[in-house]
Amino acid sequence: MKIGILGSGNVGGTLGELWSARGHEVVFGRRDPRAPTKGGGRSATVHEAAQFAQVLVLATPWRAAHETLAACGDLTGKILIDCTNPLEDDLSGLTIGHTTSGGEQVAHWAAGARVVKCFNSLGAQNFAQPAFAGQTASMLFCGDDRGVKDVVSKLGHELGFDMLDCGPLSRARLLEPMALLWISLAYKEGLGPRIAFKLLRG
Repeated sequence: MKIGILGSGNVGGTLGELWSARGHEVVFGRRDPRAPTKGGGRSATVHEAAQFAQVLVLATPWRAAHETLAACGDLTGKILIDCTNPLEDDLSGLTIGHTTSGGEQVAHWAAGARVVKCFNSLGAQNFAQPAFAGQTASMLFCGDDRGVKDVVSKLGHELGFDMLDCGPLSRARLLEPMALLWISLAYKEGLGPRIAFKLLRG
């Protein structure tokens, strides 16, 4: 699959490396396409990566999301995985919430794209090892298009996650606060980053 990744930090760089290792063709969209990439994949401009991709991954800091999407050009029909969280710079809270979400705002900015919220509720350092003491971490995702969610679910299963469909894109209003909870538990309550959420079924 052709995957374009916008943002080459912890989340984008790690996902690109892992999917490249699994045989996907990965292109990183960057302001400076001459900069080296992490792991597999090659660099291109943001617009080139967006137009190349069958699946586009938004993994920029929240403050850069709007500008990055604007540089993509027409995204009509593209699968867009939104990994962002609308965090305050000091991680004290969310800049958007309750009556809307970052995921819904991304869908507004990327008019015509088929948006799925995913890979936002767990630290990227766990993406390569989603197993915890014999339990597989749940990766929560949401979106309005069943077929697109099936594609994203398959990509998550390839990484070893228990993929959990949480419903329509408006559920990003719940998933983004879970990301803030993960950050709080890991770094403010001292549990460390090797933690994850798991849905248990009876």
